[in-house]
Amino acid sequence: MTHAQRFRDVYEECYPRVLAYATSLVGRQTGEDITSETFTVAWQRVGSIPRPALPWLLGVARNLVRELRRRDAHQYLLAAEEAQRISSGARTDVGDIASEVTDRHDALQALASLPEADRELLTLIAWHGLSAREAAQVLGCTTATLTVRLYRARRRLEKALETASASRTASASPVEAPHPTRHEGAPA
Repeated sequence: MTHAQRFRDVYEECYPRVLAYATSLVGRQTGEDITSETFTVAWQRVGSIPRPALPWLLGVARNLVRELRRRDAHQYLLAAEEAQRISSGARTDVGDIASEVTDRHDALQALASLPEADRELLTLIAWHGLSAREAAQVLGCTTATLTVRLYRARRRLEKALETASASRTASASPVEAPHPTRHEGAPA
């Protein structure tokens, strides 16, 4: 198989998943740029791309995102703060919104409250469908280490979900207005 054919096969098989991964980390437009850069690296190293190629490509994309974040740390932090501000201002206590929407909001809020490493690990497994071995390869650790990290990340997500659900429930419960009390000896 020629290098061009190997690259074409890898590109056709993996492009949508690399794009989805990059987009989940940095948004659509920048995700497309990261994906393009990832496949540029793949073209330059086409002879050494392992099989399966997807974990290796996601690792390249992850490194490119890290490099981008190092260069643009201030801008990234501002965007994250704005996203948090918007998500915390969302209303979920309207009676006609389906419980699935509220549950999804709670899940996204809980996920957003986790450290970046936990979010990345959980999304690699749950959203991108990688196996523990493949996710470990993307993150540059052993499968055993990943399994421990995944267990801990899931526990933190469960606690964050409980917190998000409890805060939503507390904000949805009606508050009684205080009743004016009449002091003895005061005119009626």
